[in-house]
Amino acid sequence: MMTPPQRVDLLRLARRAVRAAASGQPLPEEPEGEAFQCRRGAFVTLKKDGALRGCIGHFTGTGSLGRTIVDMAASAAVSDPRFPPVRPGEVDGLTIDISILSPMEPAGPGDVIPGTHGLFIRLGIRSGTLLPQVAAEEGWDRETFLAHTCLKAGLPPDSWKRDDVEIYTYTAEVFGEE
Repeated sequence: MMTPPQRVDLLRLARRAVRAAASGQPLPEEPEGEAFQCRRGAFVTLKKDGALRGCIGHFTGTGSLGRTIVDMAASAAVSDPRFPPVRPGEVDGLTIDISILSPMEPAGPGDVIPGTHGLFIRLGIRSGTLLPQVAAEEGWDRETFLAHTCLKAGLPPDSWKRDDVEIYTYTAEVFGEE
């Protein structure tokens, strides 16, 4: 668990990375400190007026947690294929959420707890994930959460029922700007 000051530091770091990426400037250096040096996966979510504006993450990280936050924030700003790159003038109007991930665990459909678990589903070369907070925000039950994760993977919504589908759960420490 991150302390409140560490959370603030990570959010400031993410905002600096978004601003730099949107402006084409060099990305910031990661902060010093033991909490920022651990190796954890993380997602950075950008929202504008409450609507998704970008979200990129990595399950195992790209090095230290600080480096992962910098890389994922920059990628969410300019490399999420669902959205055009963030323009410099947009940065101040964005809110940032960070999800620091636990390791993934193999699971069966009955093990999934919406609002607690994130899901990663893979079938063949197709895979998709939804963070734990998505099910809670949408009010989804277990089957709806599984179906939407399949859809995110580009699979039919009932693919989670197949014997050859791989289902993994993970948890996340989620925090963001007010």
